[in-house]
Order: sequence, then structure tokens, then C-alpha cells
Amino acid sequence: MSEALAGALTHVGSSNSGQKPKRRSKSGAPHRTGAHVLRDSVEAGTFEHSFFTTPAKGETDRLLRAARRILDAGRQLRSEARRDGRALTPTERLLTTLTSASVRVFEEILTLSRLNRGKVFPSYEHLAKATSLGRATVARSLRILEAIGFLVRQRRFKRIEDAEGPGPRYEQTSNAYRAFLPKIVADYLPRWMRPAPVPDDILQREADRVEELQHMLASLSCRELAEATASGPLGKVLARLGAALDRQERESQTDTQPLPDSSNPNRIVSWPSRPTRSA
Repeated sequence: MSEALAGALTHVGSSNSGQKPKRRSKSGAPHRTGAHVLRDSVEAGTFEHSFFTTPAKGETDRLLRAARRILDAGRQLRSEARRDGRALTPTERLLTTLTSASVRVFEEILTLSRLNRGKVFPSYEHLAKATSLGRATVARSLRILEAIGFLVRQRRFKRIEDAEGPGPRYEQTSNAYRAFLPKIVADYLPRWMRPAPVPDDILQREADRVEELQHMLASLSCRELAEATASGPLGKVLARLGAALDRQERESQTDTQPLPDSSNPNRIVSWPSRPTRSA
């Protein structure tokens, strides 16, 4: 009883000390700067040039029509499952999660993509205000769109330039988004909304190009292969390593090991005569 009372008093004293506990990350370890940076986040300004792409003419409209069609298809699948009692496939169950709120959020993202040439990084507050939805509904809609494949989302963080104290400081900023037409929805779209198949001659030219490229790479030396496949400091290191391997291979071909004498057919071997028994 005395030990329990002492522990309770110690806990009360530590809670009244006025010191806040250190913020810990999801893994349980404290962040070295104390900043709240989510997992899989990338620093803003380091990847956007390869992430964003300008949508083609009419592409955003086609994506929105496809999302609305899938919304209707999901409702029909739920109705058939209730009426006929059949079990839905994993893909069908995933499509039934699409909601009208998700399509509304997707519409706003497509609008921003069309107006900003594919550069889409709105905050949750902007999406909630533009769609007249709650923040929690916007977050749930984004998760649904990402699970189906209509969206690819990349978390971002940024540096705090005027932070006090030693070392850099970071904070989470808005996510980057890119819209896609997922492959799993193709079977539930009408024929006129599906992407046109690639012509056979284009497929054959691509196969020939890949075969010629593989044949060309196979004919290169190690140094040439490193220079053709890598660039920058890594390419220079690999090129030096490849040159060393080429030099070693050339030396092994020019300075071959002599064959043993036993393999020479012109060599005359004299065997000792059989010993005779003494009388």
C-alpha cells in the first residue's frame, strides 16, 4: 500500500512540473527536431518536376465521367448483391466504396489540374471549402480515391527558415495529387469510354526496339555499359569499375595459362621397365 501511494505521489508531482512530454513519432522514437513530419513525406520542391504533368485536352472531363460511371456501377453492384445474394469480388467491393462526396472531391482536384496545368497541391481546408464538405469527409474521400486508383497522393514537408535554435526545422505542408484512370474500372465502363487499344504495328515496333536495345547492350563492354546506363558521380564510379573489369578480362585472354605436359600428344613418355623377379 505504501509503495502504491508513493508511486501515485510521484506521478502527480511529475504531472504538475509543467513540462510537456516529448512528441514521439509513430515508431515510438522522438523526432530529432521535434517536428511533426508524417511517414513517406518528401521535401517540397524536390520531386514536383517529375510528379506533375499537364493533362491532355479533354482528359479531365473523361476522368470525371468515368468516376461518375463507376459511382453508378457501385450502386448497381450493391443492389444486385442485396437482391440476388451473390458475393462480390474484391474489386467489386472496392468499387462500391466510391461515394458521391468522393466524386465531388475528385471533380475539384480535376478542376485545379486543368487550371494549373497539372500542378495540384490543395490543402484540406481548400477542398472542404470548395466542395462544402467537412474536413473528415474530405480526408475519407481522398483515401477512397487513392485506394481505387483515381488519385496518387504524395505527402510533403517544408523547411522552416526562421526557426530558432540549431539545426533545420521542418513542418508538414499540403499534399501533391495526380489523377489517373485505374485499370480496374475499365470493365465497368461503356466501350466508348475505354481507352483505345494500341495498334499492332506500334506494339511490334516497340518489341523490335526493345530487342535491338538488349542486343546493343549485350555487345558493350563493362565500361561502355556503365556509361550508357548511369550518369553523374555514380556513372563515373561504375565506368572506372567497368574499365578495371575489362582490363582484367583482356589480361586473362592474352596471358593464358600453359597446358600441362600430359595434354601434349607429341610428348614421348618413357615408362620404367617392369621389375623382374630375382632367381
